Amino acid sequence: MNQGRIIEYIDQSRFVCTLCLEDKGNRLHLLTPLNREVNLSPKRAILISDSTVDTMKPREELLEMLKQAQENRIGLKGQIDVKELWMLVNNERESFDNKYLAQLVFGEVIADDHVSAIVRALFEDHVYFKMKDSRFFPNSEGKVDQIKKQEEENALKAKKLEQGSAWLKQVQEGNKTDGPSCRNEIIDLLVQMALYGNDAQEFKYGKELLSRVGITDIRKSREMLIMLGIWEEDENLDLIRLGIKTSFTKRQLDESATVAQAEFDRTEREDLRDIPAFTIDGPLTRDYDDALSLEIAGDSIHIGIHIADVAGAILPGSVLDLEAAERAASLYLPRRQIPMFPDELSQDILSLKQECDRRAISLLARFDRNGELLGYRFVPSVIRISKHLTYDEVNERLNDDDSFKMMYQMSQRLRQKRMDRDALDLSLPELHVKLNDDSSLSLALIEQDTPSRMIVAEFMILYNWLVARFLSDNQISVLFRTQQEPNERLPLEEPGHIFFVFQQRRKLSPLQIKTSPAPHTGLGLDIYTHATSPIRRYLDLVSQRQIMSFFRGTKPIYDEKELEEIRLFIEPAIKDLARVKRNRQRYWILKYLCQHRGENFKALILNELKTKYRIVLKDFLLLAEIKQQTGVILSPGQEILVKVQKADPWDDLLRLEYVDV
Repeated sequence: MNQGRIIEYIDQSRFVCTLCLEDKGNRLHLLTPLNREVNLSPKRAILISDSTVDTMKPREELLEMLKQAQENRIGLKGQIDVKELWMLVNNERESFDNKYLAQLVFGEVIADDHVSAIVRALFEDHVYFKMKDSRFFPNSEGKVDQIKKQEEENALKAKKLEQGSAWLKQVQEGNKTDGPSCRNEIIDLLVQMALYGNDAQEFKYGKELLSRVGITDIRKSREMLIMLGIWEEDENLDLIRLGIKTSFTKRQLDESATVAQAEFDRTEREDLRDIPAFTIDGPLTRDYDDALSLEIAGDSIHIGIHIADVAGAILPGSVLDLEAAERAASLYLPRRQIPMFPDELSQDILSLKQECDRRAISLLARFDRNGELLGYRFVPSVIRISKHLTYDEVNERLNDDDSFKMMYQMSQRLRQKRMDRDALDLSLPELHVKLNDDSSLSLALIEQDTPSRMIVAEFMILYNWLVARFLSDNQISVLFRTQQEPNERLPLEEPGHIFFVFQQRRKLSPLQIKTSPAPHTGLGLDIYTHATSPIRRYLDLVSQRQIMSFFRGTKPIYDEKELEEIRLFIEPAIKDLARVKRNRQRYWILKYLCQHRGENFKALILNELKTKYRIVLKDFLLLAEIKQQTGVILSPGQEILVKVQKADPWDDLLRLEYVDV
């Protein structure tokens, strides 16, 4: 029976000294020093005194006794040097009970207060002993050092949390300060929380920081970073998560300057500067890697497709080459461009700038009036661009310029030949995002089947097809782009092209990059590669190097094994860039829809899911879903109206509802 004994237990990391008024077997009825009576499970008792007290004494006397016992025990605890005690017993490699340890400290004659003082001291210290089943085990020296180091780190973290949270509170209140010495660590912690949420490596630490600032929603860490000026309002988190480089190092820029200043060798290059070549690009284009020319000689039509010779400037294994391989391609996003090469190369020396002599690898193809290919040759060249034209300018001048008219007719014939070989026309308009001065967004779909865009697309396809054929014929290894037959070919019927494209894309076989040639059924070609954008795509540069090795009469730069290694290295980066581009476009569309909540938009039903319909928003070509409604039956291909209930670009959230008209 424990009635009349002093019972100690721990509550909220503090020892509570109580008197047992009654032992009920499965619970103890206790009196606390604050004159409260509580019930406690016997399992929670840390210490039970040997001596007993008459519980029938006046309550004031019992409370005074408890108070005195508490003071005595705290006082005795202060006399204990835990480290010295640990040094006495550490080498004995065994466990000890509390009475034995109390005798080591206070001598043979001990009382309940001495035992309690030992337990309290060792419990509060944590460093030198661990307690299990009411016995104490001395920690090893290594464990002691580890615990001390952890405690130092915890103390430092606590200090940083205090300083960091105070700083962030000031920022919230609009007070701009430089921040504490741990500023960068606090910012890194906020970045972790914003990027990875509950999966952040220092989640517990970050959550505590935000809690001290008064923030319970960890997603608000993004807003804090914006308030601090670390992030922009529309920061692209994918770039940070994937570690995509957005600038160049000094070493890379130094090599870029050297390349820019070097004179290129014009020997063994065909001088084509007298051919009036021009570029056709968008109005914001600054890196021109392809140009066109047309000459008519009797019944023959001579088409020139001139691609900037990057291989002649960027050496394999150089600093710039290794960096370009890591980047894999230039990344073009709304309001931002991340080039594969520094601007002084991509927008200047390597670029086919107007009225500048530039090295190129030119395809000179000869056609008859019916669009039949009569012959072609590739040649290292020197060209001079006479004019930079935009797509719109070419479209406007089409009817008045015989050259453009002829090019358009040629491109139509080239496309028709591919269609006759069962190519798939899966092109869709391209979404253009514009941020207005008032921070509102304007979104517009740019048609891709205009005459000027068809000219460029078909001539680039022609170049890539003939490069693949040329290298294959000359037994030079290259990375071919192939695509097997789709799982199913769908008919182009009502309800139109958009519906057909989205449905047919789901049936396509994946595109593959291989060292062995195979058909590209999507394009309707027997062989294909990429070589028309060496400023923007690393694999195009690789193809160029293989071509140039032929003209130099040297061994190809890469054999099949090396090309396969390049493919394995580049493909993950290409997929990452595609994901960034796809996610970013979705972000801007969701932001636009967020600004137009409650408005109606046209949508096309693609197919029915279990409880939803899969749709595409026609104005943005965005895939989405809507819930099925009782009594409303919708069919694939049906055009409907949907209303924006909620859109959040940061949470990738879009809720739409069907509008019954």
